Amino acid sequence: MQKNNLNHATWECKYHVVFTPKYRKKVLFGMLRKSLKDVFHRLSSQKDCKIEEGYLMKDHVHMLISIPPKHSVSQVVGFLKGKSSIWIAQNIDNKKQNFVGHKFWARGYFVSTVGADEKVIRTYIQNQESDDQRLDQLNLFNR
Repeated sequence: MQKNNLNHATWECKYHVVFTPKYRKKVLFGMLRKSLKDVFHRLSSQKDCKIEEGYLMKDHVHMLISIPPKHSVSQVVGFLKGKSSIWIAQNIDNKKQNFVGHKFWARGYFVSTVGADEKVIRTYIQNQESDDQRLDQLNLFNR
């Protein structure tokens, strides 16, 4: 299991995120799918995030994304959807204007945490006191 580090934190925060194009713009989305892969990876790296797995289906996007605790999930998903929407507007028919108000993605999204195995955590918590007592005994002998 890979752990990530910030100055004062070690973290592993992964989320399953799903969102759709507005009005299910399947035809347009189908043409852009291959290009959007690179766009999403570039945008996620700007927020220090990593897309672990991702699938651009014909009418929605699935991704397993690792987001550092310094960013909220809604902030990152909003950034990805907003900036990719601008990219889509600029690249349809080679338009060179900035379409800030253009909305390609539907408003909502689905998110679910992807955590460690619950059984492992329960066992760790249950045995924490006995583990601490054993460590204290070891420390007494090491003094």
